[in-house]
Amino acid sequence: MSRYMKRMALSGLTALATLFGSSAMAVEIEYWQYFFDARVDAMEQLIEKFEEANPDITVKMTHFPYADYRTKVAAAIPAGEGPDVVQLFYGWLNDYIEAGLIQPLPKDAFDPAVIDAEFFPMVQAMKRDGSYYALPTAVRSLALFYNTRLFEEAGIENPPATLDELVETAKKLAKVDGAGNLTQVGITTGMTAQDHHWWREVLVRQFGGDPYSDDYKTVNYTGDAGLDALNFYVGLEKDHKVTQSGFMDEPQAAFKGGRAGMHIDGSFRIGSLNKVRGLKWGVAELPAGPDGTKSNYSSYWVNGITTKAEGEKYDAAVKFLQYLTSDEAMQLWLDVVGELPAKPSVGLIEENANDPTFGPFIKGLEYANTTKFANESAQRQAMVDMVARIDIEGQDPAESLAAAAAEEQKVLDEYYKK
Repeated sequence: MSRYMKRMALSGLTALATLFGSSAMAVEIEYWQYFFDARVDAMEQLIEKFEEANPDITVKMTHFPYADYRTKVAAAIPAGEGPDVVQLFYGWLNDYIEAGLIQPLPKDAFDPAVIDAEFFPMVQAMKRDGSYYALPTAVRSLALFYNTRLFEEAGIENPPATLDELVETAKKLAKVDGAGNLTQVGITTGMTAQDHHWWREVLVRQFGGDPYSDDYKTVNYTGDAGLDALNFYVGLEKDHKVTQSGFMDEPQAAFKGGRAGMHIDGSFRIGSLNKVRGLKWGVAELPAGPDGTKSNYSSYWVNGITTKAEGEKYDAAVKFLQYLTSDEAMQLWLDVVGELPAKPSVGLIEENANDPTFGPFIKGLEYANTTKFANESAQRQAMVDMVARIDIEGQDPAESLAAAAAEEQKVLDEYYKK
């Protein structure tokens, strides 16, 4: 039965239940997420499967452009409108709790001890005062996407395994016109995309440092390691001439358009790349650092139950979230979106771990770090400004690094004072 026909049937049943005074009425809950085509496709499939198993519950999905999403959520829930189950980036958790937008998950349905044991450890960032507030269906790591057609044209056999090899490979892939302007970049760059994660949790560590103190309350990248990492990053454009910040507006657009040989991105990009006609690409683990150090960054989007959900809607929301965190849901999400299962029991099965596309991301989880953000957008902006001061204003990298550290430390101090 189609979802439309099911809704019509349930509407009829609801009317009959009302007529005869029955309490067995269908419950409708709302689910909100930001728009990303593969994620919407996956959620439509999950909702259909959930409704088949729970004929007394219907789930209405609403999605918004990413730029408008947080504003819509923040306005709707306090007004008693909007979602019962909501998607949020893990780095927004503190904001959502402080604003009273989500409520802790019931421990009888989401036992913290069971979650600690069954999920990848990174999800423990969702725990406050012994209770979980949200959980992911999937987690993400970074990897190196590469255009196999461009590699073949340049006579490159294998993706780079080290940062030195990354530079040499990018030089072979970059192309310029008669005026010296780049027409094809060897590798994409852009701090507004995933590069702020690559720089913070990968490059700084690979050059021998730690981006923060262990509790993530103190910026710790102002030493030699941070400066070496920054010089490597900006040097891709300034010294090696293999990239251009803002090339074709955004990094993923350049790669999708076949105008970039390499691109660092998250596993969530797999679903959309699969839909690009004529694009042939592969995936490799992130290149290792100068001394062979491997590092990665892991993040995730989670689903939580909003403070709007009460009574029978709350009970239905709990059931729906239990399904979204099931093994079945995680495997479907991997197949459709490309994001990695949040449980090792799904992610580390041989079929997934050895997959040529998913495998490099899954292996990256073994040595990944998850940034505990106080304010994700403000901390990202500090990285964007850091590179912009060097690129646009010509500021010395050491000075720009110090300014970024001061800017980000202020964000951390203001948050933790609360």
